[in-house]
Amino acid sequence: MTERGLAVLFFLVGTVVLQAFAGRTPKAASSPARPNPAPQSSVSVGGEAAVVLNRPQPVNHSEPQFLGATVLPGNGMNLLQIRAYVPGLGDIDLLDAPDLAGAKDLLEKQNDAFGNKSFSMGGAILLPYPNRIRGKLSPNGKTIETGIGGKMMELPANWKGKKPGAEVNAMHGLIMSAHFQNVKHHNGPAESTVSGFLSGGNFDGHWPSKTDVSVRMVLKNQALDVIVTAKNVGKEKLPIAISFHPYFRFPSGDRAQARLHLPAGERALVNNYDDVFPTGKIVSVKGTPYDFTAPGGAPLGPTLYMDDCFTDLHRNRAGNAVIEIIDPAAKYGLRMTALSPQIRAIQVYAPPDKKYVVIEPQFNLADPFNKKLWGDRDTGMDWLEPGQSVSWHVRLELFIPKNSSRVAK
Repeated sequence: MTERGLAVLFFLVGTVVLQAFAGRTPKAASSPARPNPAPQSSVSVGGEAAVVLNRPQPVNHSEPQFLGATVLPGNGMNLLQIRAYVPGLGDIDLLDAPDLAGAKDLLEKQNDAFGNKSFSMGGAILLPYPNRIRGKLSPNGKTIETGIGGKMMELPANWKGKKPGAEVNAMHGLIMSAHFQNVKHHNGPAESTVSGFLSGGNFDGHWPSKTDVSVRMVLKNQALDVIVTAKNVGKEKLPIAISFHPYFRFPSGDRAQARLHLPAGERALVNNYDDVFPTGKIVSVKGTPYDFTAPGGAPLGPTLYMDDCFTDLHRNRAGNAVIEIIDPAAKYGLRMTALSPQIRAIQVYAPPDKKYVVIEPQFNLADPFNKKLWGDRDTGMDWLEPGQSVSWHVRLELFIPKNSSRVAK
């Protein structure tokens, strides 16, 4: 064949090949799975839109994974709900709380002047004092007067027991319904985050000095971190303690077989379970129904009522206190790690007729300024000089406990 013939042949073959590819759509390059984009919730609570953090559906269905979290910046940056995938159970809610619409109704229409409904569900942040503080009730019944660091202060009189004549006291801090600002949130491929800021000042004259509060939550597939930071922006010493109040569900609904591991060697005694006022006595838990120190914990049982503060925390080599909630019948475990060294007490609220347990890692013992009660004992309040900060940091993780009775679907 001549050179001219070869050229014509190559031209014809090339034309056929180009025409064959002309009608084909290039294949898109594969991309890693990403979580849903950060949604702007259509439901606002306390004048601020609720924030919903999302993670992707799990790839490995044999392991538990976090799927989402709902946060209320307009109501104390409180954690309303945590959602997770658990093998054999599917997608479940971890906290005892209404849905977002129900929470809005409860917090905005059924709440009291103090915002107490905030710590009746989900996971409320407690600051600058968790638990109870006693004092002299004012004539109008709205405040109590108590000494804080040698200075007399008036705190909201927002709580009392159910029995007739129960003493009114102050409980669970001053930010329950606070409106956080500068709210930022993002759902990314590695983590989903939300943060907010509160210029608390002196909390309407109820607390010494001035406080700025920052809250940041980081949700990953395998962990949820909650970090609360308080900074003294005033000119005098600032007493501070931080906690939160999460109602963790037992997925099986069977509290009697649910187990609790608490790395605590001592328990603070109270006068009764109506007032729940500390007596000033602290006793060992060893050999009592309140000893949950064994690996794998101990069962809560069908009748044990708890509203108790545990202390003398045992820490691991990293210096952290590790708490575990185990529901063998549901093949479910939740690990809570207290990462801040200032966390030196754990309040546990566990009514036997409920299908949840409230676990509150906190800085302090109850009624921490009561010198008649505690004497010179360090009650856990952190005292910040002007310009100083302190952070409360807790991490939640899911796991499948050993020797669980339920067979995964």
